[in-house]
Amino acid sequence: MAIKLKHITLYILLWVLTTASAFYIGTYYPNKKTIRNIEDKITVDIQNDYARHKLFEPEMIYNDNVSFAHAVNECINFANLTTPIEKRIDRDIIIAMAIIESAYGTSRFAVKGNNLFGIRTWDKNIAQMKPKENPNAEWGVKTYITKCKSVIDMISILNRLQVYEEFRKERERQRESEINNIDLMINHLSAWSTNPAYTALVKQKAKESYQIFSSN
Repeated sequence: MAIKLKHITLYILLWVLTTASAFYIGTYYPNKKTIRNIEDKITVDIQNDYARHKLFEPEMIYNDNVSFAHAVNECINFANLTTPIEKRIDRDIIIAMAIIESAYGTSRFAVKGNNLFGIRTWDKNIAQMKPKENPNAEWGVKTYITKCKSVIDMISILNRLQVYEEFRKERERQRESEINNIDLMINHLSAWSTNPAYTALVKQKAKESYQIFSSN
């Protein structure tokens, strides 16, 4: 119970600090770069506080499409507590990919392997599941202890693999230019799937994710 209370306290602190800083900065320092720099500093302070408390990740509980999006978002918030600000992935992109790859958390790999993104491995020493239609495949879909672990791994993959370098460049360009156009970032995610329409699907589901959170 004490751990959960600390977890809740951290999120409340994040909201209070962000709101207070936004009011102060918006009144006296309307420059966007100044706002971002101060918000980044607040975020780092909260990340350091989290590291000292070593809180547990949230449990993913969902029973429909909307609750699935919110559950994934809780994992994203948790992952962001240890993810450097410049390496964070837009919420709607992550949720969109989770929706597509796991059918809103209902796929076999999601239910039995806690893998929300169809992440594969060719390393036989890593826990994995074979596809039913190809049980002798040289590769397998990774399994995770928790679903949040797959969210954290997905973020790591986009941040380190060479094939997603253009995605990272676009993210950095937008960060420096003070703009936010996730469609341009999604254009560089085609390598995640062999489906030629994959980026179009991600854009569609990203809009769905945005609408879910906009209406709440």
